[in-house]
Amino acid sequence: MNDLDRVAARLRRLPPSCGPVRLVAVDGHAGSGKSTLAARLAAALGGAPVLHLDDLATHAELFAWTGRMLDQVIGPLSRGETALYHPYDWNLRAFGPPRELPPAPVVLVEGVGAGRRELRPFLAGLLWMERGPEASWVRGRRRDGPALSSFWDGWTVAETRHFAANPSRPFADTLVRERAEGYECLPGPSVAAGPHQIITHREDSSAAN
Repeated sequence: MNDLDRVAARLRRLPPSCGPVRLVAVDGHAGSGKSTLAARLAAALGGAPVLHLDDLATHAELFAWTGRMLDQVIGPLSRGETALYHPYDWNLRAFGPPRELPPAPVVLVEGVGAGRRELRPFLAGLLWMERGPEASWVRGRRRDGPALSSFWDGWTVAETRHFAANPSRPFADTLVRERAEGYECLPGPSVAAGPHQIITHREDSSAAN
C-alpha cells in the first residue's frame, strides 16, 4: 500500500465534516502539483468528486470566491444535497452552465486557498502540497507558457498577499511531498488534530522503514 492509499483509507474513516460529506482540501502554491495530487487521490478513493477552485475564481476575483463556495457548494452539501455551481470560463471570462457536485462520502476541494479560514470549519482534512512558492511558480510558468506571463506576474503578487493574510499551511494535518515515484505523506503542522489527524507520527515512521 502506497502513501496515497494510506491517506485515502484514513480519509474514509474520518467523521463527516459537511453534512454527510468528508470535505478534504488540497492546498498549496500555484504550480505545486495540487491538481495531479487531487486526481490521484480521487482515484485512490474510488473516484471521489473533485472541485477545482479555478472554477469559482475569476480574473477580477482571484481569491474573492468564498461567497460562491459557501452558497453554491457548502450550503447544499451540508444539507446532503447535490451542489450546483457555475464554473468560470477563463477564455470567455464568464460563468458557464451549472455543474453538479454530489454529496459523496469524500469530496476533494483543490486549489490555492482551499484551506482558508472560512472553509476550515467544514473540512475533515487539509493536505498541503509541500513545494516552495518560487519553485512552484517556475513550474506553473513553464506549464502555461509565455502567453500567460503577465497573468502570472499579477498572480504571484495576489497569492503572496493572500497567504500572508490567510495562511493554510499552519493548519494542514498532512504535508505531501512529490517523489520520483509517488508521494511522501508526513504529519502537518496541525498536530492538534489529535484522533482525526490523517497521518500519525508513528504510522509515518513505520511507513518509512
